[in-house]
Amino acid sequence: MSAKPTPTLAQLTEKITLELVFAEPGKDDGLLPVNSLLGELEEHCAATPPPTEVLAALALARKAVDNALESGGFTPLILEQLAAWTAWMQQALPAVERAQALPPLPDCLTASGTAAAATAAPAATHAEAACEEVLHLDLARDAEMLREFLNESEEHLHNIEQGVLTLEQNPKDADTLHSIFRAFHTFKGGSGFLNLVPIHCLAHELESLLDLARQGRLEINGDVINLILAGADTLKRFVSEIQLQLGGRKPTEPIRVPIHGLIERVREIVTGRAKGETESGRDGEAAIQRLTDSPISRLTDSPSQPAEGASRRSAARAASGFVKVDTVKLDGLVDLVGELVIAQSLVTQDTDVRSLPSPQLSRHLAQLGRITAELQKTATSLRMVPIKSTFEKMTRLVRDLALKAGKQVELQFTGEETELDRNLIEELDDPLVHMIRNAVDHGIEKPEARVAKGKSPRGVVQLRAFHQGGNILIEIKDDGAGLNKERILAKARQQGLVAEGETLSESEIFRFIFAPGFSTAEKITEISGRGVGMDVVRRNIANLRGKIEIASVPDQGSTFTIYLPLTLAIIDGLLVGVGDQRFILPTLSVRESFRPAREMISTVHQRGEMVNVRGRLCPLLRLHRHFDIRPLSEDPTQAIVIVLESNHELRCLMVDQLLGKQEVVIKSLGETFKGSRALAGAAILGDGRVGLILDVNNLILLGGEAYNRAAAPAAHAAGAVN
Repeated sequence: MSAKPTPTLAQLTEKITLELVFAEPGKDDGLLPVNSLLGELEEHCAATPPPTEVLAALALARKAVDNALESGGFTPLILEQLAAWTAWMQQALPAVERAQALPPLPDCLTASGTAAAATAAPAATHAEAACEEVLHLDLARDAEMLREFLNESEEHLHNIEQGVLTLEQNPKDADTLHSIFRAFHTFKGGSGFLNLVPIHCLAHELESLLDLARQGRLEINGDVINLILAGADTLKRFVSEIQLQLGGRKPTEPIRVPIHGLIERVREIVTGRAKGETESGRDGEAAIQRLTDSPISRLTDSPSQPAEGASRRSAARAASGFVKVDTVKLDGLVDLVGELVIAQSLVTQDTDVRSLPSPQLSRHLAQLGRITAELQKTATSLRMVPIKSTFEKMTRLVRDLALKAGKQVELQFTGEETELDRNLIEELDDPLVHMIRNAVDHGIEKPEARVAKGKSPRGVVQLRAFHQGGNILIEIKDDGAGLNKERILAKARQQGLVAEGETLSESEIFRFIFAPGFSTAEKITEISGRGVGMDVVRRNIANLRGKIEIASVPDQGSTFTIYLPLTLAIIDGLLVGVGDQRFILPTLSVRESFRPAREMISTVHQRGEMVNVRGRLCPLLRLHRHFDIRPLSEDPTQAIVIVLESNHELRCLMVDQLLGKQEVVIKSLGETFKGSRALAGAAILGDGRVGLILDVNNLILLGGEAYNRAAAPAAHAAGAVN
């Protein structure tokens, strides 16, 4: 006999019994709680399998609840079956603990197959008709329940997609197959309760397909995998449309997503596999046999990894608790903590407070500083989420792109537990998609070409995330053909981006791929070739205060490295002084700083002042002129020159002094200074003064009178806030 069940089985059965007390025929009150509790029972049985008789009874109870979900509420027969099941469980579980014989299953349960079959025919006919219907939402009545449904649906759809991709590599993975089945089953239950008919119908058909695979009556092959993925994509479309209407971004109207063709393909496979099989498996004895052959029973009969994995997951869920919080509240908390940090800094650096000769006060202020810093660290971490989900989305992308391009490509990723600000991750999707597309379409060669070069026919694209120097680095690396430097340079000359005879470094040549409309592709494909993607990447990464570096070796592959800040709420900045004003430069953009010698400064015709930085002439930007500020000195040899880098462009910025390096909380300048392209925001410094945060990307691009026009409002802002 299998391991004895823990008291959890009895507790869950008791909870279901209490829910059924208030259930009435023709109503769905208590149906979702019963469905959820039954799901917990099934998960518990997967982790700690009970005797096969208990598993058989559980399968029959599941069938009764499914019938209730499909019919939209309890029927007298279903309530009778569930009441008999709970009474049997209350007798059977103590018998298991005492190692006694279990009582026989009630007649109404073992006859449930026949009864279900009798009621299923009209329900099936209705379902087929309902599949043709559009989705109607009642937002006035169901808004809150729909939000909860959407939250759970996103997680289920993500798990389905990742599970199917895992199943494609290992079709015998019973644990993964069961988890995908449960996700579709939960999807079906929730959509049925909310009367989302097309979603319920599609989820039901896909669940039936997976049930055949669980019973060993359907082989998981490429066609089945593609069908399940297509079904998940269709469900995503429904979820996306519901989100748009629920968020007020689209008017409330019927949602039309074609599903008939997909359902027909599923039914063809299901009926093709089920043809000729007997229907005698509906009684209790056949249910026991099916459970013996099912993935759950296989977990019972062998001490395999899936059982241990399920047990570990159950333990993990029990050990960690989660609370859903509105992101608006979370962002508000982080903002308030930022204000607290500023207030604490103002108090501790106040001259009156610092002049007080009180050691006890100093200790209290030091303790306040430690607590505030820890609170800021904790609050910031609340917005940090692992990049794993973003990386996993790319698995499906690589699979589909490789199929379209006729290539063999494997995606590998490391560092997926690395955490980034939630807002950063949301903005990172598009750049990664474009770069993965480029790696698969332009980087990885066809299998025959790779074999001719002595490579494996299967190409590899690697995604890697890690911390370095207070920043997050994301690497996209492939082992393909690499960037063709000569072709890129020739295309750049053809487009007039570089003069004939001009000598450029390798990094300068590579950066042309980020130019708008630039592409070396010989023909435009469905995947890429229009020269749009990498320009989008450059702009999106710049908006995130990041940068990209490229390394490439012919026939060995390319590596794109994205540098990003940990969070968009706080910036690690270099504080500089110009006259009596304070400015902040993101340290990620600062390459070096020095006091130039007179021979390093020169004037070039039509290019203005230049600084010789290690043999390279870089334009000199006098910050005081652009912001109309009186500097301490007009002489560059008496000032400090800071070398800034953005998109592989270098500029020298002249300031009066370096005041230090510190983390500051970014504040918006508001609508008044929205037109000031040279500024990214502002920060309140420890002494209560305002420091303006410079936008290095735009600072490098702006010049002459255009720059002065953009900077003029900011000069008045700097004077007003100080």
